[in-house]
Amino acid sequence: MGYPDTFSGFTVDSPKTCKEFKKRELTPKPFEDHDVDVQIECCGVCGSDIHTLTGGWGEFEGPLCVGHEIVGKAVRVGKGVKTIKEGDRVGVGAEVWACLKCDVCKSQNENYCPHWVDTYNAKYPDGSTAHGGWANYIRAHEYFVFKIPDALPSNEAAPLLCAGITTYSPLVRARIGKGSKVAVLGIGGLGHLAVQWSKALGAETYAMTHSPHKVADAKKLGADVVIVTTEEGWAEKYAYKFDMILNASDATHKMDLSEYMGTLKINGDFHIAGLGDHPLPSISPMQFTKNGARITGNHLGNHQEMEEMLQLAADKGVRAVVQTIDISEEGCKQAVERMLKGDVHFRLTLTGFDKAFKA
Repeated sequence: MGYPDTFSGFTVDSPKTCKEFKKRELTPKPFEDHDVDVQIECCGVCGSDIHTLTGGWGEFEGPLCVGHEIVGKAVRVGKGVKTIKEGDRVGVGAEVWACLKCDVCKSQNENYCPHWVDTYNAKYPDGSTAHGGWANYIRAHEYFVFKIPDALPSNEAAPLLCAGITTYSPLVRARIGKGSKVAVLGIGGLGHLAVQWSKALGAETYAMTHSPHKVADAKKLGADVVIVTTEEGWAEKYAYKFDMILNASDATHKMDLSEYMGTLKINGDFHIAGLGDHPLPSISPMQFTKNGARITGNHLGNHQEMEEMLQLAADKGVRAVVQTIDISEEGCKQAVERMLKGDVHFRLTLTGFDKAFKA
């Protein structure tokens, strides 16, 4: 068999074999009127992929094909599709379906739909399995397929489909703009985009890092001020300073949250975009009485925010800083190993899909 009945992707069997990839045949969900098939050109490597593959976010049964920062060409559109046509260069992020009927969806919060289907390691209501983008094709509902502006190179656009929207949505929902003061905590795969979004939205932007060697990078990305959080007394210096701290680190369990919370303005947000494997550290309830600060979080962003974000990136020159690896069994293994070692300068994008999946 083959497309359109089956796809082909690089998969693993379990967390114990998370670096052992094998190319396998995958069975997509049945094609429906509002579905779009995308022939994949490239796919970003996200921290979520690694947390899933290693079992950090729970056990899974393989074969599992990850990947949810997908750019490619629409090659088949259902008869009910209105927003995408064959031949469009499009992206698919970390959600491929929602009911679009419940009160949550009707409020433009389909990214929180109780019935949402993640791009991989998930089941559709009919029991079909959702497969990710380390593959030759992906099938998704048109509402979760987005045109990519011509100004964005595919390799750099791919990380925007997850890392980009995960850091953009909380900023716009908090009405961050001119006059706002935002601190981005963790200048890595998420944080390097968060700094750029904050600046593009007009906010005074601070970068927080425990790594002095990241100061130059943070300034290059546009941070007005870089705070090295290993320096003594840093928190007292910035007490009651920020409207929001956007936490882009997945190592929150190692932090003293009281220090960070104390740098927020009254009713400011410590917003968690980076999701680690471990629970948050304990914090005294009294800490919340000092400035009425809040701990918040998000799951991706909605359809409208994704479209706005992609256009803002095109208009304002926001770009993911990427390194590339050709996709293959060995390439997927190398990507996982480099992510686990922290041997990545911001983002990785898997490329060379035309060679890996040639007929």
